[in-house]
Amino acid sequence: MPISPFQVARVSKLLQEYCDARVPPEIRAELEVRFRFEGNSVILFERRPAFNRPGEFVEPVVAKFRYYVERQEWVLYWRDRNQRWHRYERIPPSPAFDDLLNEVDADPTGIFWG
Repeated sequence: MPISPFQVARVSKLLQEYCDARVPPEIRAELEVRFRFEGNSVILFERRPAFNRPGEFVEPVVAKFRYYVERQEWVLYWRDRNQRWHRYERIPPSPAFDDLLNEVDADPTGIFWG
């Protein structure tokens, strides 16, 4: 069962506000924080110029939030250097997306923003 349009709209609004606040306007040509939906997941990523490749951009992933419709809760994931996703164990699944986004923003382990 897909994520509801209500959840998509709510999460999109929260993430757009977060992305806009994360990067000052004066450097957005060089760095942006964006998100995209993939099924019932939302991927948070950066977009920046590729090193030594003018005109190209890279999009390193920051975090993944997956919504489990049947349980009505969000789960946070981090990605390792081999591009595999792992559940972030420091915070339990939550019906409130904000809880997980706040954890990514605080990044107490340095796993999301470094």
